[in-house]
Amino acid sequence: MFGNILHFLINIVFSLFGIALIVRAWMYAIRLHPFNPYAQAVFRVTNWLVQPIRKVIPGSKFLDWPCLVAAWLTALVLWLLLLFILTPGLPVAGGFAGAALASIPTVLKWAVNLVLWLTLIQVILSWVNPMAPIMPVLQTLTAPLLDPIRRILPTPGGLDFAPLVLLIIAQVLIMLLEGFSYQFAYQMPLHMSAG
Repeated sequence: MFGNILHFLINIVFSLFGIALIVRAWMYAIRLHPFNPYAQAVFRVTNWLVQPIRKVIPGSKFLDWPCLVAAWLTALVLWLLLLFILTPGLPVAGGFAGAALASIPTVLKWAVNLVLWLTLIQVILSWVNPMAPIMPVLQTLTAPLLDPIRRILPTPGGLDFAPLVLLIIAQVLIMLLEGFSYQFAYQMPLHMSAG
């Protein structure tokens, strides 16, 4: 029982930080104004890890590589901790290789999870408080994903089904990526230690 609680707490802390890094990379890609108060909050939380990496790895035009590398490192540490807690007798080399591979779908899962939550919050706010101060930020973040769906989907009676479609796609992707993460993390180390 203690192991499950520890697993849950570690997963929550690392996932929230990883999602903050994904938000930062996303804001960079869509060119969200850096002086936006929400952007400033994300910068304050993530600067301690991103800034040192930025000195070594530069960003490109649309991809903030330091943020993405920081997110991968966060996922790697998460998986190493989880493997250590759940399988303490695992060889270090096998555990590291599995965790390094599992970190890639984990970062992608965080990104898709972010899409899911931003879309859900935007939908709820559009019903409850469409003039909320955060709405323009949410619309800016989700527009690159919702607009292509809106172009394809019909809007009967003016109803916008794009958020629903995006939520379904996001949920399916999360399930797939979670499966890949666990497969990489737990099966690869076992094969390596057997060899």
